[in-house]
Amino acid sequence: MSEIKHNVAPAGQRQVFDLHKTVVLVGMMGAGKTAVGRALAARLGVPFLDSDSEIESAANMTIPEIFERDGEPFFRAKESQVIGRLLDEKKGILSTGGGAFLSEENRTMISDRGVSVWLCADLEVLWNRVRHKDTRPLLRTSDPYATLRDLYEARVPLYAQADLVVNSDGDTAIEDMVDRVLEKLMTRPDVLEVK
Repeated sequence: MSEIKHNVAPAGQRQVFDLHKTVVLVGMMGAGKTAVGRALAARLGVPFLDSDSEIESAANMTIPEIFERDGEPFFRAKESQVIGRLLDEKKGILSTGGGAFLSEENRTMISDRGVSVWLCADLEVLWNRVRHKDTRPLLRTSDPYATLRDLYEARVPLYAQADLVVNSDGDTAIEDMVDRVLEKLMTRPDVLEVK
């Protein structure tokens, strides 16, 4: 038996987990996928991966530059390739771009090889988080709020197909969001167990 199983954790020490599948965070821009994902990975002691960062690194360009030069369809094709590669690598926490889960191919691939967790935030929370940033190529329009609202309305039914749903409001601290995600993941022993 493992030495860890014989030791009792001192009061206040965090639990030790065994992650069986990659956890893929999905949802709208501004839902907290990167912030929650980093904190969740740290809590579980597993790698944090970000599909957008991986794409930027491979292309040696930012996402807005890729959109401008090659268009959204090219970006989406590369995004699917990168997500597939990341799902095949070491298990961890994978944060995806807001549009990644719209593709049926991506949804199937994620559910077959990992588990999708939708960080569900309402429109006002999302708007408050993204309105002062110009790093969102899809919001570079004459009316970014209306664009965000249209994206939200079109995407929510697809995000609702995620394996697990965790509410993300504007008031909950990141560590408390991690607790919420862990609580949902613990309902899936095929994904996460306490060691």
